[in-house]
Amino acid sequence: MFANLNPVLVSVVLLICSNVFMTFAWYAHLKELNHKPWIIAALVSWGIALIEYLFQVPANRIGYTVLSVGQLKIMQEVITLSVFVPFALFYLKEPLKLDYLWAALCLCGAVYFAFRDKFA
Repeated sequence: MFANLNPVLVSVVLLICSNVFMTFAWYAHLKELNHKPWIIAALVSWGIALIEYLFQVPANRIGYTVLSVGQLKIMQEVITLSVFVPFALFYLKEPLKLDYLWAALCLCGAVYFAFRDKFA
């Protein structure tokens, strides 16, 4: 299905989709199901997480054909923060914090070290 596409690009797109579902599975219940028992929130979250895994597993398998596990993990963390910050700001109405910038800068360093052999 993705044979003619760049495996890194396919992995990134699938991980973005995965992270959208993961973020909703982990945090949307705080806003939407806060009046329900925690077990209901857990079951709903598990259902959303199943969809997340349907994107995440192929993303990692495809990415692993050209990237190391460490590179996949660092890429995942960058994507996670890139999805989480807008989610926190716009969906959960959390205030923008300078800490997000510092976290992003740390991840830039992590990307450099994880991928520096590809930069040379």
